[in-house]
Amino acid sequence: MSRSVKKHPVWNDQRSPGSVWAKRQASKAVRRYTRGISDGKSYRKVYCPWNIRDYSFYKTRQQAIHEWETSDWRKLRTPTLAEAIRNWSKDYRRK
Repeated sequence: MSRSVKKHPVWNDQRSPGSVWAKRQASKAVRRYTRGISDGKSYRKVYCPWNIRDYSFYKTRQQAIHEWETSDWRKLRTPTLAEAIRNWSKDYRRK
């Protein structure tokens, strides 16, 4: 099994239904565009990129531990610190 990890602890919201739908609509608009699209970044003018929601969240291990120690609802959700670290690793560290 591979032991590769991300360089930076980032969680990207690319799997939510809203962002997937918006990206699909953008690719449809570009493919169906009848006028010619020149090389480069001119495809961006066909569909407004502000409609695509790409969120990125950055959280280090120490921040996750600090949030678990100070927040009551996080302790209810993950009763042990080891579970909290495992959840952080699953979301932010592993590929």
